[in-house]
Amino acid sequence: MGRTGILVSALLGILVLAGAIGGAYLYSRLSASLADTETSLQASEEQSARLSGELKEAKDYIARLETALSSERNKNSVFENQISKISGTVGVLEKLAKTDPELLAKYSKVFFLNENYSPPALSPIPDEYLYQKDRILTLHKSVEPHLEDMLSAAKEDGITLQIISAYRSFDTQEALKNNYRVTYGSGANAFSADQGYSEHQLGTTVDITTPEVGATFSGFDTTDAYKWLTENAWRYGFVLSYPKNNAYYQYEPWHWRFVGEELARDLHREEKYFYDLDQREIDEYLADIFD
Repeated sequence: MGRTGILVSALLGILVLAGAIGGAYLYSRLSASLADTETSLQASEEQSARLSGELKEAKDYIARLETALSSERNKNSVFENQISKISGTVGVLEKLAKTDPELLAKYSKVFFLNENYSPPALSPIPDEYLYQKDRILTLHKSVEPHLEDMLSAAKEDGITLQIISAYRSFDTQEALKNNYRVTYGSGANAFSADQGYSEHQLGTTVDITTPEVGATFSGFDTTDAYKWLTENAWRYGFVLSYPKNNAYYQYEPWHWRFVGEELARDLHREEKYFYDLDQREIDEYLADIFD
């Protein structure tokens, strides 16, 4: 081999050795990088697992909070309902405290009104609705507007209703009953209440007639006026006190008592009369009698 060949062989050897050293170094670097990557991936997986656990705990905590919040809302709803009921009860009690308990009591030989009883305030009935224009007839102040509404509605329907009797004091009823006794004797008890037992003393009751029938009331129940009353009086809170075959007095189709629109409506729907109900049933309507 010549000198040149020796030099070439040496140079090739040097290159091979350099390549081997470089490859080893590169392999070492790649292996280290791969190890770092695996370590990083493992750390990422551990972090991901930790974050997933924390997320689950957060979701569970939120779910517990929502359950607790829902429970508190339910409690608040119950409390609100209770407060509403209590407020409603208080409101009813306040109305009852301001409402005369006598207004819906059964009289007519059942309950008694003493000689000192009278409505807290009375209002005159307008002359245009009176049978006798020269008289002054009064009614409970809170009832009188309901009466006017009824009489006005009847007038619009072509029906003339006239009031012949309204509020009567204890003394007035006593004098009236005594006069009846003189004329009819004990027979007066069939159609006239003793003082203290008359619905008229409440100031919530009226006797109604028409120009054709007059003060005798004869045939009143055959008139269009009576038909109109049976169909419409309940709308204004008035009911017939003494229908046919009642247990108190003779049939009085002209005698109408204000009991409030709610009670009058229910009696009309159930085809009942005021004295058909127990007093406890009637008392439930007292708080709303003027609503």
